[in-house]
Amino acid sequence: MKRREIKIEDLANMIDHTELHIDAKYGDIKRLCLEAEKYGFAAVAIYPVNVPLAASLLKDTGVKVAAAIAFHMGAYPTELKVFETKDAIEKGAEEIDFVMNIGALKAKNYDLVRNDIRAVKDAAGDLVTKVILETYLLTNEEKRRACEIAKEAGVDFVKTSTGFREKGATVEDVKLMKEVVGDRIGVKAAGGIRSVDEALSIIGAGASRIGTSSGVQIIEGFKKRA
Repeated sequence: MKRREIKIEDLANMIDHTELHIDAKYGDIKRLCLEAEKYGFAAVAIYPVNVPLAASLLKDTGVKVAAAIAFHMGAYPTELKVFETKDAIEKGAEEIDFVMNIGALKAKNYDLVRNDIRAVKDAAGDLVTKVILETYLLTNEEKRRACEIAKEAGVDFVKTSTGFREKGATVEDVKLMKEVVGDRIGVKAAGGIRSVDEALSIIGAGASRIGTSSGVQIIEGFKKRA
């Protein structure tokens, strides 16, 4: 999507409004949900413990509830990821963001990585799934291999980062990931995207979803340009 073609509602509907601080309180989740409804964001991204509250607040609004699974390390047994996924869905999650087994990828244990991703996808059924690669920890070759495996496993998005590392999404990483997955699945960029310029650059590189806690700031910045 070219920058000049983006309308404010298009941009808003690419944003997963995020609250993943471990000390987030009831008021923080309520604020997040109210903002997501007001601005027309695609989803709120939260820990599973907050899913029931968000699901009740966002019922019939069109805003999805995305649960962060195996977050933020990814080094969980597959069985736990599957349980966490099913439990979150039972409590109201409508999308699943989960962290890949990064150590297994770096050890070239590709079957384990593929089976781990596929198990979460199978547990989620028809719901949107986004696998987090944590690109900051990977070489370009590892990023390519991770994207290939994710595509084979049938997820809906490959995602750059958790936002809990030194570096998050970069234009270069989004371009690389998009080059590998093509139009078959989406690319979600997350980590350090705080301004409208950063959001538009990432979208221009090929991202179709953005994970950020600065969604309101981005949309308000976009409005000032109109």
